[in-house]
Amino acid sequence: MKLTNRLLKIASLVSEKKKLADIGTDHGYIPIYLLNENKIDFAILADINKGPLENARSEVKRNKLENKVDLRLGSGIEVLKKDEVDEVIIAGMGGILIGELLEANKEVAHSVEKLILQPMQAQEELRQYLLNNGYEILDECLEREDFRLYEIIIAKYTGKNTIVEDNIYYEVGKKLIEKKDKLLTEFIDNKIKKYNNIINKLGDKDTEAVIFKRNLAKERIEKLKELI
Repeated sequence: MKLTNRLLKIASLVSEKKKLADIGTDHGYIPIYLLNENKIDFAILADINKGPLENARSEVKRNKLENKVDLRLGSGIEVLKKDEVDEVIIAGMGGILIGELLEANKEVAHSVEKLILQPMQAQEELRQYLLNNGYEILDECLEREDFRLYEIIIAKYTGKNTIVEDNIYYEVGKKLIEKKDKLLTEFIDNKIKKYNNIINKLGDKDTEAVIFKRNLAKERIEKLKELI
């Protein structure tokens, strides 16, 4: 079993000797890897679909880890009880869905020591949800896999909302800028290209809607350039 760059990076963010829950575990690769490396002693592997959970069960048996895991069928962190685990991974889902999963079981979401979140899209909406709902973003990092850059957010509930001075920091996490993530320049360049493509596709039309979209894209480009 070989982990991809994205999964290896997520695994590296788990603290040693903590009880872990992997939500949407699929084949259970991350917790199985961590158990085999003796970084953690126990993990809950959960998935909403029976097929992926059975895949995880097969991997667990193949690695002889039955006594170190609990497999659970169900939606998100609703399968967890308070104080069952210290850290939770939710990876490979949309950012809006991740926010909804946290909202569905606040008792658990608010009590764990660390949330390791890897949204596949709607990263901006997830940051906004976290910062407006009492979570602190402890760290962020970027990881390259194939031709894509993935965003990973580490958060913890503190009960205190964070006010951002500009909405651009929902799109590009402040922690990425503060730590000068090695992939930050490429990450921002990709976003600038995306907005330039939007402007090009809008063409020369001067309807009110087109003018609004064009100006919004230009404004985002200027703000992104200032971040580099």
